[in-house]
Amino acid sequence: LVELQARWQGQGAAPLLVTPDAADLLGARWGQTPAQVVAVDALLAALEQTPGAVGLLPFDRLDPRFKVLTVDGVNLLDNHLDVTTYPLAVSLTVDGPAAALVAALLQPEVRPASNRDPKQLTTLLMTGVTAMSRGTAAAMERSGVLFPAAVISGTLAAADITHVSNEVPFLDDCVVNNTENNLVLCSDTTYWAALEAIGTDIVGLSGNHVNDFGREGARSSLQFYRDHQIPIYGSGMNVEEACAPLYWEHNGTTFAFVAVLAFGPPGAWATEDEPGACYYYDHKEAVLDSVRKLAQEVDIVAVELQYEESYNPWPLPGQVTEFRELRAAGADIVTGVQSHVPQALEPYGFLDQGGPGVIVYGLGNLFFDQMWSWETRTELYNRHTIYGGRVVSTEILTGVLEDYAQPRWATPEERAGILESIFNAAPERP
Repeated sequence: LVELQARWQGQGAAPLLVTPDAADLLGARWGQTPAQVVAVDALLAALEQTPGAVGLLPFDRLDPRFKVLTVDGVNLLDNHLDVTTYPLAVSLTVDGPAAALVAALLQPEVRPASNRDPKQLTTLLMTGVTAMSRGTAAAMERSGVLFPAAVISGTLAAADITHVSNEVPFLDDCVVNNTENNLVLCSDTTYWAALEAIGTDIVGLSGNHVNDFGREGARSSLQFYRDHQIPIYGSGMNVEEACAPLYWEHNGTTFAFVAVLAFGPPGAWATEDEPGACYYYDHKEAVLDSVRKLAQEVDIVAVELQYEESYNPWPLPGQVTEFRELRAAGADIVTGVQSHVPQALEPYGFLDQGGPGVIVYGLGNLFFDQMWSWETRTELYNRHTIYGGRVVSTEILTGVLEDYAQPRWATPEERAGILESIFNAAPERP
């Protein structure tokens, strides 16, 4: 806050760029500012052209192309925020003794309501590859089924909607097979406790290992989810179920989640009467048509793809084309859940065609045993903030896998390296 006040007064090495309503509201507290006043629609371009600059704008004008900074350690995107602790909250006096506390930089024409109403805010946390098998399963047998969740569970469970992409079937009789290069994978049903510990609300089942134990194994796993009332999508007892969206609602915002497998083997694909994942290329036009329809029916359409695997931070050329096709069809959030390493992101804002949203080309692993390289040990967990039915921000949380099973938070130096890698890998903007 002290640094912001200094910039407000025209001091500091880099400028402060302020929207007109911010200048008016904070001016009453800090006095008139010599800072550059910039129209809301011009702020992003001005920030991009001014290295080191910081901008101030109304909360309800955020979009994913802005990086939201904490102020004195307070994160405005926190879904459990006590707004009275936010240093840039402005209190507007109304008739009588009552006062309306509003989030930072409330537009005067909408008082006394807040432009950050917690009843309109939802956090959606998306995670990457989960396969509690092989070395991960062996570590869980040694250290307990909650071992993977021990460090990161508090943050992940705090989201309003916590997502997991589980690649392998849950089976009562799954036996740990930690032999090298074993690619026939399952998880014991008791391992669900690890996903429960991180607050898992929804499970995408687009992985190409969902049928590793045959169609009967898939049926048993799907029945496990049903028996425990765990919401799933991306797989089903037949192709109709597998390709169907999962509908969700939170704080007045409606969601549709879609998951597809854009890779082999054919034995993982659902058929008219056999279980498996929704194979994208057999149903691509239907999926795109569904996304277009869903975009008219719900506020947020989130599509995840199990795409061709690449162990690089930059997405494959076809991946860029096809992920952008889904965004063009109306998907607000497009996520690659196939990648075992973190990949680039592509945020979109108010001024971009299609409006606010984000493409995430790959998150890396969540719970999977790939300790064999630094890149496969690094992980992203993307926390999307949705306000008033649209995406306003995407926070990139970063982790590092230890002991084949347990992610920890990246150190500041590690985080800087991870972010530099994925930022440098971003494809040229359309």
